[in-house]
Amino acid sequence: MSPRDLKIPGERHPEKAHRPDNAQPKKPDWIRVKAPTSAGYKQTRDIMREHKLVTVCEEAGCPNVGECWSQGHATMMIMGEICTRGCTFCNVATGKPDALDVFEPGRVADAVKKLGLNHVVITSVDRDDVDDGGAEHFAQTIRAVRRQSPGTTIEILTPDFLKCDPSVLETVVKAKPDVFNHNLETVPSLYPSVRPGARYFHSLRLLQRVKEIDPTMFTKSGLMVGLGETAQEVRQVMDDMRSADIDFLTIGQYLQPTSKHHRVDRFVTPDEFKAYEKAAYGKGFLMVSATPLTRSSYHAGDDFERLREARLKKLGKK
Repeated sequence: MSPRDLKIPGERHPEKAHRPDNAQPKKPDWIRVKAPTSAGYKQTRDIMREHKLVTVCEEAGCPNVGECWSQGHATMMIMGEICTRGCTFCNVATGKPDALDVFEPGRVADAVKKLGLNHVVITSVDRDDVDDGGAEHFAQTIRAVRRQSPGTTIEILTPDFLKCDPSVLETVVKAKPDVFNHNLETVPSLYPSVRPGARYFHSLRLLQRVKEIDPTMFTKSGLMVGLGETAQEVRQVMDDMRSADIDFLTIGQYLQPTSKHHRVDRFVTPDEFKAYEKAAYGKGFLMVSATPLTRSSYHAGDDFERLREARLKKLGKK
């Protein structure tokens, strides 16, 4: 049985049971969404089930799942549904994962073709139990999608490969995804409480190294706000990202999955998101998505087209 099929939060996340309860505040009107009911949503769900695929849309409890799946867009989550990390914001289950499924890249490619995707986002759990962190599995999945859907652009959202030899990053980059995304998630001061298994400057350096390996590859990273950060800290992260030559920034509101997860400090207003967007463009990002409901893969295909146009404009081409 998949962890997403377990209805009780305590059963879904037994490893988080020792954490204190954090009251979940009422959501403001600007981040309320409708329950998914459309025929398109059900069709996408059925294709995911048919191919025995995991999606971050479900595992992370994304509020945009109804909208995206109704349009046939789903973010594939490879390498299983059990993560070796225990980030306090994340709704993915933590534990000991199963062995990698060698047939998974082919199933992902089959689903991408059946959905007719022009742009696909492929992410994963952290796999600290695997020597290369799953780098070769990512590469195989990218190549499988390219074979079956050569016209589809591919965006990957990777783990940090913290415990691996630095050379594994080349395995992923040389498979030629169109966008390499790795989320910093939050500001450095909150890493010990929000992302304890990660290291801020390692993640930043990872994205910088992608550009060193392939200067033409688009890089992307994202932040959650409402965790207790200050606006000054967010702007400093923007500066750090630009120092690493990151092209695309996403900023969205953190939503607390259960009472055992990190508390929501506050709900950031739409006007504050607009201010972040303006500041980010001023710092030189080619593309910025900053709204309460922004997530890494939300409208990723449309944003990728705008990203390409922004680069051409910067280079002085039509």
